[in-house]
Amino acid sequence: MTTTNGTKYTFVCDPDECDSLVELTTVDGFGFPNGVIRNTCPCGREMSYISATILSSEQPTTKEEKMDTTEKTLAELYDNSATIIVKNTNTSELVYERLSPYDINCLFVDTHYQKQRLTKLDEAINAVQCIILDSYTDSDDQETLRSIAEALDIALTKTVEWSATMYVSGTMDVDLFEDFDIESELSDNLQVTAWNGDIEIEEYHVEDARES
Repeated sequence: MTTTNGTKYTFVCDPDECDSLVELTTVDGFGFPNGVIRNTCPCGREMSYISATILSSEQPTTKEEKMDTTEKTLAELYDNSATIIVKNTNTSELVYERLSPYDINCLFVDTHYQKQRLTKLDEAINAVQCIILDSYTDSDDQETLRSIAEALDIALTKTVEWSATMYVSGTMDVDLFEDFDIESELSDNLQVTAWNGDIEIEEYHVEDARES
């Protein structure tokens, strides 16, 4: 039996332009020249190197059996000294930065606490909105309530029920040799929509439809 060790390298291209993913598997002694891990995408861009998986196998001297590949777990592959290159999307200009696992863990923690803080702020603003809406009508200081609502970007609105009558006229072509019900035709083909997103239409129907 002979033991063969190899490495599977994973590269990705610019997700905004190409988004290709390439995996290269090499055996010991046939890796990247000069030890520089680099790959060029078919689109011409230099790809980002994101991971490497160590492979090992034992195989007989004959070539009848295929190589049995064993991949290590993520915990075994974890390297706190490794780095990756990422695009910083928080700047107006395109900036590439090198991050370590420690940097990424800090980002995870910061994001977690920011989400918690935003959730608490949303809950507090919703509570203030309910207080303002409940007390606004009877308040002797509506101006102050409006100022608080504007500062917190709270919309002071209420829901009203409404009904309306619309006059609609028009023309249509009908078959001379078929029975024709104008009210059914209009009911099946006319619809009412609202361009304003604050208006919700619950129902509509056609009444008193007749030929002019």
